Amino acid sequence: MKQNIKKLGIMIIGLLVVLIFYLSYLNVVRGSEITANPYNRRFQEYENQVRRGAIYDIEGNVLAETKISGDENKRVYPFGRDTAHLLGYISERYGRTGLESEYDRYLLGMEGADRVSNYFNRLLDKEQQGGEVTLTIDAYLQGIAMDMLEGRRGAIVLLDPGTGAIRVMASSPSFDPNILEDLWPQLITDDSSPLINRAVQGAYPPGSTFKIVTAAGILAVKPDYVDKTFYCPGYIEVNGYRLNDTAVHGEVNLSEAIAESCNTTFAQLGLDQGAQNFARTVNAFGIMKDPGIGITVRPGTMAASGNMIPTELASSAIGQGEMLVSPLHMALAAAAIANRGEIMRPYLVETVKDSRGETLQQGSARHWLSATTPEISGVIKKGMIDAVRIGTAKAAAVPGFQVAGKTGSAQNPHGQTHAWFIGFVPADQPSLAVAVIFENAGSGGAEAAPAAAHLLSAALNRDY
Repeated sequence: MKQNIKKLGIMIIGLLVVLIFYLSYLNVVRGSEITANPYNRRFQEYENQVRRGAIYDIEGNVLAETKISGDENKRVYPFGRDTAHLLGYISERYGRTGLESEYDRYLLGMEGADRVSNYFNRLLDKEQQGGEVTLTIDAYLQGIAMDMLEGRRGAIVLLDPGTGAIRVMASSPSFDPNILEDLWPQLITDDSSPLINRAVQGAYPPGSTFKIVTAAGILAVKPDYVDKTFYCPGYIEVNGYRLNDTAVHGEVNLSEAIAESCNTTFAQLGLDQGAQNFARTVNAFGIMKDPGIGITVRPGTMAASGNMIPTELASSAIGQGEMLVSPLHMALAAAAIANRGEIMRPYLVETVKDSRGETLQQGSARHWLSATTPEISGVIKKGMIDAVRIGTAKAAAVPGFQVAGKTGSAQNPHGQTHAWFIGFVPADQPSLAVAVIFENAGSGGAEAAPAAAHLLSAALNRDY
């Protein structure tokens, strides 16, 4: 009998030890993850107790605010579909996403001085206040971008290449987060995937816009190619595979090849630099990285350099093959050329303040990557200027400003080609870099370039 009681005691102690270790693991190792989980009921309980803080654009326009009616707190989004993917949503049933989720603790007054003051407010039965978040986004320009995307699938990203501040991040199709509960059954069955933020989670072949990366790669290992002339007969054969060009370009130098978007030349440039050097340049541009902007960004993907056979390398060098990127990554590639080879870390949040107005976080310009050298970026910029001046990107011209750009018409196995444009303005002292993609829209020069010109013109008129 005593032996059985002893065994039972040991078993109970053992179970307690296991429980202690498990609870310690949950608190210490996974505590942050569990706390930040969008389905954490703790946040929903706070929603019913705290006036959640507002989110503003860079001009002070309200993008999200909480209105109280009786005992109900309702989150309101004045710009509706225009900012849905960016801000995300809050739902008792469907959780929370986007910046609403990422900055939950600040908006609910769980950080800084609010953490203490709201504790006493709760004890004194006073209203608890959340902090506020101001974004780098310009709601007016965001609206223009969304209007241009109306009825299309695609995305537009506009940012400051000198600081990394993102001014526009638009994705279409979108949805109205104000009526999320009513829309949900339709949203999750819609073949157009309106819940996906295409600006950062889209996976697209970049087409000819990727030639600026290929150009940076070849000049890094073969600097003499800056003065070399290439012959384009209208195609190139690689191990028996014929890759056709859009035209017979004849004799072209590197700048002319960029301006005329010569597939033959750039496929050969990919082969000449080799798979390892090509992959090294792709990584230098941050294509395979998540820059950490506060919402999830899909890193780019391509064939592993060790498995990249010549036909795949030639295709990847012109933005085809297994190469897939997001519009944000291509905007950053354009920003790298605009900023003399340096990529600033992109950011969406300008300031985070508590309910008393004290700044808890401040966005700022920070170096992220050195994609290439000032000399190489200067050569590529010349080709991009010529692309807008006399080449495939003429429709991207903005009166009174010199625009540098690159078009792309990316083939895909699911339909008509995707229309791309990337570029920056003013070319001599760039303050804006842009990426535009319209899915299955055809020619980048005919579709994406004029849309970019319209947005760039509007931004320049607002002194960006």
